[in-house]
Amino acid sequence: MNFHFYKSRRLIFFLICDTVFLSLSFFLAFSLRFSGDIPDIFYQGMLKAGFILLVLKIIFFFVLKIYKVAWRFFSLSEARKIFFALVLAESCFLIIFSFYADFFNPFPRSVVGIDFVLSYMFIGALRISKRMLVDFRPSLTKESQNPCIVVGATSKALHLLKGAKEGSLHLFPVAVVDARNELLGTYCDKFKIENKTKIKEYVKDGVKTAIIALELGQEELKSLFEELVSYGIADIKIFSFTRNKARNITIEDLLARKPKDLDDSAVAEFLKNKIVLVTGAGGSIGSELCKQCMKFGAQHLIMVEHSEFNLYKINEQLSAFSKKITPIMLSILDEKALDELLRRTKPDLILHAAAYKHVPLCEKNPHSALLNNIFGTKILTDLAKKNGVKKFVMISTDKAVRPTSIMGCSKRVCELYTLGCNDTNFEVACVRFGNVLGSSGSVIPKFQEQIATNKALTVTHPDIVRYFMLVSEAVQLVLQASAIAKGGELFVLDMGEPVKILDLAKKMLVLSNRQDLPIKITGLRPGEKLFEELLIDKNDVQTKYESIFVAKNETIDMQILNAQIQQLKNEKEIETVLKEIVPEFQHNKGK
Repeated sequence: MNFHFYKSRRLIFFLICDTVFLSLSFFLAFSLRFSGDIPDIFYQGMLKAGFILLVLKIIFFFVLKIYKVAWRFFSLSEARKIFFALVLAESCFLIIFSFYADFFNPFPRSVVGIDFVLSYMFIGALRISKRMLVDFRPSLTKESQNPCIVVGATSKALHLLKGAKEGSLHLFPVAVVDARNELLGTYCDKFKIENKTKIKEYVKDGVKTAIIALELGQEELKSLFEELVSYGIADIKIFSFTRNKARNITIEDLLARKPKDLDDSAVAEFLKNKIVLVTGAGGSIGSELCKQCMKFGAQHLIMVEHSEFNLYKINEQLSAFSKKITPIMLSILDEKALDELLRRTKPDLILHAAAYKHVPLCEKNPHSALLNNIFGTKILTDLAKKNGVKKFVMISTDKAVRPTSIMGCSKRVCELYTLGCNDTNFEVACVRFGNVLGSSGSVIPKFQEQIATNKALTVTHPDIVRYFMLVSEAVQLVLQASAIAKGGELFVLDMGEPVKILDLAKKMLVLSNRQDLPIKITGLRPGEKLFEELLIDKNDVQTKYESIFVAKNETIDMQILNAQIQQLKNEKEIETVLKEIVPEFQHNKGK
């Protein structure tokens, strides 16, 4: 209600002001034309023309939506609209005058040009007046706000400085710095652009916050982050132009792989008119698969999830697509119910993300890990083939490469089994990748929790490294790999450079401004590797996407594999049988 009242009040204000200023400009135009002494004979034409011009100008202001723009958003774009509105109004008047000259005569047409210039000056000055006052008005709340340095003299920086003046950032800039020599000494708003090395002097004066107003790649951002930290900056933010706010830099900003070959159109074309079934739909990977299936236009989505809470969460998140989604609370071990579901829904594509993936827990519960990962995958694959599913894609892991853990080995067995089921009527592909940032049970949420509870950060080994990628980007690459799959491929995602977990812990302490917390080395856990591997050998083939490779995969006797899988039901033979299926399995049992 208040919003509509404000809009109405603003409209009335501008209509009154515009009427006054446009009338005044037209009168002044006549006065200038006659050097301040308007002959009486021209007054009648002046009144008629002035009224018609006023009406035309107001009409075109409405047509170009000039009255919808708030004072604080007035910019060059709005100034351009006012220019065109006045051009159109004056042009329409001249057309009317050409047909009805006798109605206005005597009337000097040169007044139209003078009126145009004066109208533009008055209307533009009115609308820019408040912005001029705001831009030059000193902040009244500097004492209660934090001083900051703006890094980067860009259009983002100008937007940021404007927001700071209006008080929306709750920070007040004291300097703008840049590394580009050609900009040094010039001005960004009222700030003289200084070299980045000047940051040290501002830090000595008590400035601890820097806002990055640059578009940077991951490596550039990491380098700038480390440079700012070396200067003594404790609080580093990134300015978001679209949200008009400065947010804290996150570990995701520094680690995200950011592949350049994400292909929206290929994924949209692949999912078009498809019924898609996602298992593990409430997990980190599964939920993102569900979101992207909806984003890229799948015809219908069947979300299969064993956890009631996880299924509830993803169902709520996709509530806008309620008519196109079917949440199914079901374990993939429930063979009868799963068979009925596939028979009834007839999915075109299955994205199999359901799995136990936490290495230490799988080490302590090997029977449950194999039951869910191997037997669950076998049941799902067999039923998918039986019910005429056209394409089956299994989400795998880097831990399946030369596995050292029960979890990793179980996923390698799943790769072998599913790919062994591939045929001309049932296309199967597997996609391997490393850690996704922020996934449940991963190291980053664990570190965040330890920092929040003032505990030491625990790292299992000083040299341990892992690959990381944003879950959204990993999932889109999975869908792109699915789109190009012909059946039988073992795809591997390029995860970029591995990250040392000890360095990750140190960065997270810096980002949280908690360098007072210690880092504790606890020793490798059972099943854990120092180095995760994604590519089995150097003969892997790159696809048309630079981030997706096809790894060589051995052929296997499915009759023998089926018999070996059945032997895994005997808990005493688990490790022996796993080594028979996966000869490269070297179990790290820990201490």
